[in-house]
Amino acid sequence: MIRRAVGLSVVVAGCALIVSGGMASAGDDMAPLAPVPAEYADKHMPPGGWTDAKALEEGKKIYLGEVVTDINCGSCHGEDGKPKKKGARDLRDPKNTSRYSDSYWFWRVSEGIPKTKMKANKGKLTEEQIWKVIAYQHMFSHDGKPSEHTDYKP
Repeated sequence: MIRRAVGLSVVVAGCALIVSGGMASAGDDMAPLAPVPAEYADKHMPPGGWTDAKALEEGKKIYLGEVVTDINCGSCHGEDGKPKKKGARDLRDPKNTSRYSDSYWFWRVSEGIPKTKMKANKGKLTEEQIWKVIAYQHMFSHDGKPSEHTDYKP
């Protein structure tokens, strides 16, 4: 029975490699992102939201926990986007942020990420505040400068 389960596991793993396009490599290939739930699929950054100076300043305050005290993104992701805690994404790395569509990013900031320390912010922040913190986070991967999210690669 155990041999059969092991054999089946090897076959499944082999099929997964074939479907994924080849050998899995540490570091180069990131796991595919989860699909955005229908509830969030049509969420898009408001026009000008990526670069609006006033919105970015408010986004910074939200990110650092100055607006809602139990939300402090910087406690894990670092005040400059460099992770402070194990498992937190490096927001300075465009390889991470260019993978996120605006709807994906909105979903994750709203709902958090299961099995991690990233909590849901839905109900604690307004939709407008969520967009502001996302725009602020996006600056980390652009040398701290506001930038349209044209680097997104699906």
